[in-house]
Amino acid sequence: MSQEHFIKNIEIKNFKLFKDFKAEGFGRVNLIGGKNNVGKTAFMEACFLSQAESTEDLFSKLLEIKTHKDVINNLLSKNSREEDLRTLVTNNIGIGLISTLNDKRTRILHTILHNGLITILNIPTIKESSSSLQYEIVDNKIELGGLNLESYNYTLTNIIDILNTYLENTKINFSINYISIFSNSNNELENIIGDLKLNKKYNQLNNYLKKVFNVDSIDIIKDKPMLEINGNYLELSEFGQGIKGFINIITSLLLLENSYLFIDEIENGIHYSNYDTLWKIILTISKEQNVQVFATTHSKECIESYARVAKELKDKDITFFKLGRNQQNELKGMVYPYDWFIDSIKQEEEVRGW
Repeated sequence: MSQEHFIKNIEIKNFKLFKDFKAEGFGRVNLIGGKNNVGKTAFMEACFLSQAESTEDLFSKLLEIKTHKDVINNLLSKNSREEDLRTLVTNNIGIGLISTLNDKRTRILHTILHNGLITILNIPTIKESSSSLQYEIVDNKIELGGLNLESYNYTLTNIIDILNTYLENTKINFSINYISIFSNSNNELENIIGDLKLNKKYNQLNNYLKKVFNVDSIDIIKDKPMLEINGNYLELSEFGQGIKGFINIITSLLLLENSYLFIDEIENGIHYSNYDTLWKIILTISKEQNVQVFATTHSKECIESYARVAKELKDKDITFFKLGRNQQNELKGMVYPYDWFIDSIKQEEEVRGW
């Protein structure tokens, strides 16, 4: 299957901790490691945002990230809207992302803060190398390679109105492309299970649940997700985060053919004894469905399991991405391709960051 849609290289400008950052050589499955507060989640969020297909989609993804972190209500509170939103613009919307595909076509989604305006520039594809893609602002207009490009300007008040519209007129449903510990409410699981049935993948989910947890099936009964075990039904809420994490990841992989999946703190709630099983499922289904996966972790056991399973399955389309700071306190990233990663684990190198 074609992997032209995969993120191979990314350049991040002025996004949270990343001022002018590049990383190259990503594979189908990519695990992001590093010490706490080094920017693992921020890097994955940048990758997620780089896949926005329009200005509206960018706002939707930004809102989803904020909602996952349960701060959107504070952001839009009447008492601190202007101050908090200015922080949002500076730290989150003030981004420049360049996502380079296999065929060297580059899609740009730049958001530039300039003279109190937020300028969003969306260019579908350009047949150029990323190094030549330089933009500048001339008379408050965007120029790229000598071309004057159409852009969209918003004041802070405009942004507030847009975000309010999303909150008031749209049910905030997490996409299945982005998984955190807050993913999949009862309503979302009902839709997901319905989609699995329509796409004839419902039995695959149940087969995995049977194999890992000895659960016969999952279904929505009386508006609640319930698990069937030995002929008895129990509410999913009675079980721990581990099985919920498996369900979130498996259902997303099964439904996201030829797409992306971003998983924050992949080990959250999952016992270390199940790491190998989790990685076997991710590597197997992502290959079958042609899904590119980015996941973060701070667990050494999870990293070692990832290497162990990749080696067992002989899956070389994987990378490990280590984030850290050098002696000058500069944020650096290193992409470990399969052979280098496996050798580093074998040599017991510290791969969680420096």
